[in-house]
Amino acid sequence: MSLQRSMSPEARARVMLSCLSKMFGWLVQHRRVSQNPCKDVHRPDASRARDRVLTESEIVKFWRAADAERKEFSALLKLLLLTGCRLNEVAGMTRAELSDDGATWNIPGARTKNKRPHVVPLAPLARKLVGSGSEGFVFTTTGRSPVSGWSKTKRRLDEAMKIPSWRLHDLRRTAATGMAEIGIAPHIVEAALNHVSGAKAGVAGTYNRAAYAEEKRAALERWASHLEGIVSGRPANVVSLSRKRQK
Repeated sequence: MSLQRSMSPEARARVMLSCLSKMFGWLVQHRRVSQNPCKDVHRPDASRARDRVLTESEIVKFWRAADAERKEFSALLKLLLLTGCRLNEVAGMTRAELSDDGATWNIPGARTKNKRPHVVPLAPLARKLVGSGSEGFVFTTTGRSPVSGWSKTKRRLDEAMKIPSWRLHDLRRTAATGMAEIGIAPHIVEAALNHVSGAKAGVAGTYNRAAYAEEKRAALERWASHLEGIVSGRPANVVSLSRKRQK
């Protein structure tokens, strides 16, 4: 039931029609009915994959809106864009997952979507946002659990930013697109985001176990420098291999 509630109306309709069609198909096969009434029923089109990417001016609005949030939320929101990691991954960050020098974040496979451990090199700006502290969750107001209440936070961001419809997950896509636009190779972008598809899908994803540690660090540092340039109005000295998004 919870899964159905998370589906769009179109997706629920497709699932229902598929189940009914299979049932009537069985009945036709066993001569219980003469025909499948679902055979010619229109199936709602599948929802298109989202391709929302924040423009540079929207990134500036996002950064300023994040600045207005409590420190625990502000730093976490900015890290979503800096690292390209998912919300639950960043929100659940613990001090134990950080290296002694704070330069590397090791996310265990139990906390990633694809169940693969993910090593995230943290650029200087990201390390500053993470800061230092005692054991436990990095972003917490209680000391016992990660910060939450994201629907309220998103509403505040929307009120401050006033941009076309977007989601927090779009920050991950913005990071991936932004890194590609400043010339970072696709397989390095995917490694930096722990995303197995495209350049590392299928057989390549199975046999290519290269960690690309140095390449990932360089990529995330370049992306952080580029973001700093955008939000400060002083573009960093990085070369874009594609036309910049409309400002």
